[in-house]
Amino acid sequence: MQWQLVTSKKVQRQVDALPSGVRNNLFALMAEIQIYGPVRGNWPNYGKLSARRHHCHIKKGRPTYVAVWEEEKTTINLVEVTYAGTHEKAPY
Repeated sequence: MQWQLVTSKKVQRQVDALPSGVRNNLFALMAEIQIYGPVRGNWPNYGKLSARRHHCHIKKGRPTYVAVWEEEKTTINLVEVTYAGTHEKAPY
């Protein structure tokens, strides 16, 4: 079952500012979410922030980069990436 993945304009701007290696990791994570769904326990420091909100590290070290995504309540399988950036500014 495929999941639809969307990003906000804010996330699109954040992606443009990411270093290329981090950006590639984010794209790999997004591809996995589309294929396997939002629960991604195979990524470092993956965790559920709430019943529908998830996060993981997309690059460890200094600075640490994280991604945050949320399952939308709809009839279709929809996931929205809500944040991609440094750990210090993450919205949790």
